[in-house]
Amino acid sequence: MKKAFPILGLLTAALLSYALYQALVVAPTEQTMGDVQRIFYYHVPSAWTAFLLFFINFLASIQYLVRRDQKTDTIANWVVIALGVLVCIAPYAFRTLLPAGVYPSSVVTTGIAFVGLYFLIKRLFSEQQTDMLALTTAEVGVVFCTVVLVTGPLWARPVWGIWWTWDVRLTSTLVLWLIYVSYLVLRRFSSSGQTPVLAAALAVFGALDVPLVYFSIWFFRTQHPQPVVGGGGSIDPRMLRVLLINWVAFLCFAFLVCWSRYRLERTKREVEETQALEALLEPRSALR
Repeated sequence: MKKAFPILGLLTAALLSYALYQALVVAPTEQTMGDVQRIFYYHVPSAWTAFLLFFINFLASIQYLVRRDQKTDTIANWVVIALGVLVCIAPYAFRTLLPAGVYPSSVVTTGIAFVGLYFLIKRLFSEQQTDMLALTTAEVGVVFCTVVLVTGPLWARPVWGIWWTWDVRLTSTLVLWLIYVSYLVLRRFSSSGQTPVLAAALAVFGALDVPLVYFSIWFFRTQHPQPVVGGGGSIDPRMLRVLLINWVAFLCFAFLVCWSRYRLERTKREVEETQALEALLEPRSALR
């Protein structure tokens, strides 16, 4: 795997360069906003990537909490399966309650992905490794969420005439960022043995804000534009193609950063365990 990292890094760099070319040169110029609209190709993929990372953090945090007890872990498995089945049935049974432009098949796909990713994490990561995964995805997710909060005002200023407005979408995004920054501050400065448990509980709470951020423009009147992908919106196929290319590039970059950060965190904990073991053995050696 170590040998694959430089190769994947080069491929990701090439993909990011290609995505940049697509966004700045190939994508058509938006008639109303002009070239400033090209921020869209970085603003939206950053938001989607942050949401995905926070979602993984949510699943990893749940598993860290429930896998501490075998019975709780078993109950959680059945709850996840039950939720997956419910999500597959409910959209078709209550189709009229879905927001305009949201298709039942999209909801079902999301439910299946939720169940599949939950059990994939469980298969690939041990209890302690889920804690490391949660920390890693939170750190990288905050970086991408920061990009969202920076590019948003840069786009808003020439279009809206203001840098910021306290509407539901923008405010909930800022709250989401603050929650996960608080999560990282807790992990960084607390030395209590219960810190991972408290952080996991905070992460589960913070993840509840993600649906609010995503669906806010469906249910509330906001300054933020309505969705152009889904939700009854429309987008030029050429723009959509460039948007998806940039998102794939961002996902590859996020994966590499998470991989590198996870390996660093694992090495750090192994060193700390070794140092703790040596500290326990030193008094015994001195007595001899």
